[in-house]
Amino acid sequence: MTSTCRHLTSLALATSLVLGTAAGALAQPSPPENWPAIKCERYTKAYGEALAKFGRKGLGQPFLDAHEAFLASGCSVKGAVCPRSKEELDLANVMVIMGMNQGMASTFMPFACRKQ
Repeated sequence: MTSTCRHLTSLALATSLVLGTAAGALAQPSPPENWPAIKCERYTKAYGEALAKFGRKGLGQPFLDAHEAFLASGCSVKGAVCPRSKEELDLANVMVIMGMNQGMASTFMPFACRKQ
């Protein structure tokens, strides 16, 4: 085998190793089977922490009730919590950021305001 051929073979082997490693690094592990329950647990904990930190001032009863219904449903009722006041919107924004930090997609969140 010539020097050039050995060099090309080594280069091809190195390239395949690098590409194989990069592809493996990009692959994301699949979420556990109970991922929806885990997300709900994380969200429930974060909600409690946010209420403890920011309080309930400015949060209307419909907002709190709808949010409690979301939690009681196992976080399965989507789009039923409508933040209307500044404080409700601030809490919703905090919850979205905390949720994203916990690995939840924005589609998990319960916040939406329907046209009436």
